[in-house]
Amino acid sequence: MARNRHRPHAHPHAQRGGEPRRTTEPPRSTERDRARRAYGQNFLVDPGAVARVVRAARPGPDDLLVEVGAGKGTLTEALAPRCRELISYEIDRHLIPGLRQRLAHCPRVRVVHQDFLGTAPPPEPFALVGNVPYARTAEIVAWALRAVPGLTSATLLTQAEYARKRTGDYGRWSLLTVRTWPEVEWRLCGKVARAAFRPVPAVDGGILRLTRRSRPLLTDPAARSAYADLVELGFTGVGGSLHASLRRVCPARALDRAFRAAGLGRDVVVAYVTPEQWLVLAQELAGVAAGMRSAVSKELMVRVKSRVDNSNL
Repeated sequence: MARNRHRPHAHPHAQRGGEPRRTTEPPRSTERDRARRAYGQNFLVDPGAVARVVRAARPGPDDLLVEVGAGKGTLTEALAPRCRELISYEIDRHLIPGLRQRLAHCPRVRVVHQDFLGTAPPPEPFALVGNVPYARTAEIVAWALRAVPGLTSATLLTQAEYARKRTGDYGRWSLLTVRTWPEVEWRLCGKVARAAFRPVPAVDGGILRLTRRSRPLLTDPAARSAYADLVELGFTGVGGSLHASLRRVCPARALDRAFRAAGLGRDVVVAYVTPEQWLVLAQELAGVAAGMRSAVSKELMVRVKSRVDNSNL
């Protein structure tokens, strides 16, 4: 007679040896985690990197500083004793109690729980400093440029690629940098390794410094307007070269003379023209600026209309 061998049903997660395998659920996202992702927070924790940002900012004892994104107060605490007053903005309500506690011994610091981008610039000259969320860098830089001439400087820890692009470190120049160059100097003050942040971001940081010129390189309003129009037209990219783009409104003889004075070849691409060369072009073409204004405006209107039309395809 066969023996009835009854075997118990195996546990669905059983391992060899009879013990059931323990399953672990992924950790639940907390409100704090969601806030960190929403605000793009990567806190600067390396003392050496903090010192480099402070040196680049060059705060003086009589200066008013405005900090965008105080975070946990590491940079704030380093800046506080080096200025007359420091207004530190922080949007994340979770950070405010700890921030105020950390800075309680800093009477020159005023912590403001508010979105920096919704604020107005101070009524007196000030310098902007901050370890900015990478995703909002462009908005913060635009705010700083709108604050000129009240803004004396902006020292911002941004994504390294952004800082390098805006300062010509790749050997190429952007429209924003060239257009604002007569009033603002853009400079790269070094890189900060991603390991200096917590959590560690995917890319390195760069220290970008914008300095308002005490005297603009173009003081005449008409000359500034003509320069801006010329730059905008040049960056349309029509024709494949800067010469071809400008040739649409500039007489060939005057344009060739301006290119020779600036040391530019006729086939140069707009990105490789330095701000200094743009200033030479503007000076050399000043004689045709009066007739160029309406032509440039028409060209730019066509460019905008083309973008709108193409977006509807």
